[in-house]
Amino acid sequence: MLQELKNTLSCVLGLCLLSLPNVPYADDLIKKSNSGICHPTESSWYERTKEYEPFDSLGECLASGGRLPQSLTLAAYENRGDAQNTGESDNSYSREQFGSGWADVDGDCQDSRAEALIGTSSTPVVFSDSSRCRVVRGRWISPFTGKVIQNASSVDIDHIVPLRWAWAHGARDWSDEKRKRFANDPRNLWPVELSLNRSKGARGPSEWLPPSGKCQYISRFLRLIKIYNLGSNEPETIARISETRSKQC
Repeated sequence: MLQELKNTLSCVLGLCLLSLPNVPYADDLIKKSNSGICHPTESSWYERTKEYEPFDSLGECLASGGRLPQSLTLAAYENRGDAQNTGESDNSYSREQFGSGWADVDGDCQDSRAEALIGTSSTPVVFSDSSRCRVVRGRWISPFTGKVIQNASSVDIDHIVPLRWAWAHGARDWSDEKRKRFANDPRNLWPVELSLNRSKGARGPSEWLPPSGKCQYISRFLRLIKIYNLGSNEPETIARISETRSKQC
């Protein structure tokens, strides 16, 4: 009798949610912010949330009255992971299929990362030495947050259309040369915070959005996949991204 009463009280408090077998919440530490938002590691605000109530799972956090951040849907969280988020169901993708890292396309010792840093800095960049190959300082405004970054080591060069996403939506049929060109195309590269690029992973705009600059990000994503004819045989994929843009722009 006592046990039945405990079970009833647990359900009243919303804790029955935790026992649902078809909700694959992670065991990673979940941060519930002072404003009641449950931040899993996939959240773009996870690293910046310093004051929080910890939970062992997302289910516990939501059951306590918390809610997901706007940039993350429950469906995307439940299906997280590069392969799941891109529709890639096998292990055929590898980074090497788009070339072995950043390429020095014009042979001037500055690879595509350095070229992107130089091209997007609002001030003249500082190089590590007189060879002018490696950039160490500059002034970059993150399109994901609007924040200024001055140390190059704090910058990730983001592929706006992730390589794995591209692979799953048409790039697997390209030539090696076209994939390499795509991976080093300046139009597909911009400087962002390390943590946000890791948070984004291989997801497209219908699964992940940055804290700010959402409209610009989605519009540029759509323009790039049109240029490269990605997802042309997947009208539902394009429709989802377009619908996301209509909500954000």
